[in-house]
Amino acid sequence: MDSEGYYQAITRKSPFIAWIHNISLNQQKYIKSKFKDLNLGHDVRYIMFIYDNPNCSQEDLVNMFSQSKGNIAKVLRKLEDLGYIKRQINPENRRKYMLTTTERGEDLVPTFRQISKDWEKEVGITDEDYELIQRIQEIAINAMKLVEGE
Repeated sequence: MDSEGYYQAITRKSPFIAWIHNISLNQQKYIKSKFKDLNLGHDVRYIMFIYDNPNCSQEDLVNMFSQSKGNIAKVLRKLEDLGYIKRQINPENRRKYMLTTTERGEDLVPTFRQISKDWEKEVGITDEDYELIQRIQEIAINAMKLVEGE
């Protein structure tokens, strides 16, 4: 922080959402720095989503991460080429794929979760913050619902 109270282009007077966005960006930078030897960057979040939601679809990722179909397709192709995920045709709809993690992708999960816990500890997130975290989750869900109907 400089003498005028600026942090990475936001100030103490910046809106709440700017601070949330800043937290997210800095967590992604931290995670990317820990996975730089794997050439994954923040794409690891897609592996985690697929791991936590086996047989999800590309459309599920588009909706979850608010990314374009083209961007998600590109990332999935990369993750498949690197051996972290696999796509299988959905027997109920042959035009769609079901996504699962491979053994290589599953091996990454404990490391990622530990790095996330380390980040939380380093930035000062504690067990006492549980109620605040729940409230922010509620706000995020309300925000998603607000734009779903648009």
